[in-house]
Amino acid sequence: MTELNPERARQAILEHTRRLAESAAAAGPGAAVPTAPEWTVTELVEHVGQTQNWVAEIIERRITDPTQLPTEYAALPTDPRDWQAWLSESAQRVASACSDDALDAPVFNAAGDERSGTEFWLSSSVNEAVVHGFDAAGAAGRPAEVEPDVAAALISNHLAMLTSPTWEMLRPESAHAVRGTGQTLQWLATDAGTWLVERRPDGAAWRTGTGQAGTEQAGADQADVTVSGPAGSLLQVLTRRLPLDGAAGIQVEGDVDLAKHWLDNTAHIAD
Repeated sequence: MTELNPERARQAILEHTRRLAESAAAAGPGAAVPTAPEWTVTELVEHVGQTQNWVAEIIERRITDPTQLPTEYAALPTDPRDWQAWLSESAQRVASACSDDALDAPVFNAAGDERSGTEFWLSSSVNEAVVHGFDAAGAAGRPAEVEPDVAAALISNHLAMLTSPTWEMLRPESAHAVRGTGQTLQWLATDAGTWLVERRPDGAAWRTGTGQAGTEQAGADQADVTVSGPAGSLLQVLTRRLPLDGAAGIQVEGDVDLAKHWLDNTAHIAD
């Protein structure tokens, strides 16, 4: 699994939350969020800040029982001029909670996979800041930017979530829809590596590779469909922040309908 080291992940939370806050300020509180149509920028900022504080509390309190998860949420400042400072504080809080000392501490892991609870929440917090940063950038008419290593780690996190025990429990319709009889999809980042997904009768499975575009290792001829492009663009396609058709830098070789079916049954607009 492609992962960021903890310090790099903490830095990414702070940096991408800062970018999100700047985009939110540029867009204005009442602006619509094109990639999350039910939200305004106000609701986007509230969601991100509240989630960061909520996650931080889980780790700080070393919560292991899901019935004990926090039920109260941090209040969004009423004055939008205070939002950037509020988001900076929430990002710093969750980054500090995910300290090296907490990485192996007993903490509830909502995915139910092999990661420690803090490792899960650290990846999830990076994902929140980056993907919702795409949303804020879109609302402000700004380009969405993410570093290749961060995007690659979030692609792995995305696939880990889609194939986790919790996904099967909470979103069975998605888990069942991506089952198959051996069909394969390759997501090939021209700047970061590859991910091969196999749709099996008992569920989807995936693994990472090291191939890049133009190399034999990429294995494009072995997959039923290969979607290639920069890691940041692939992440935006996988999270449905960019369309598969017409996304800048994205190329599709093979069964386009297979790729579209995967996206239609795995991406969720507002979370």
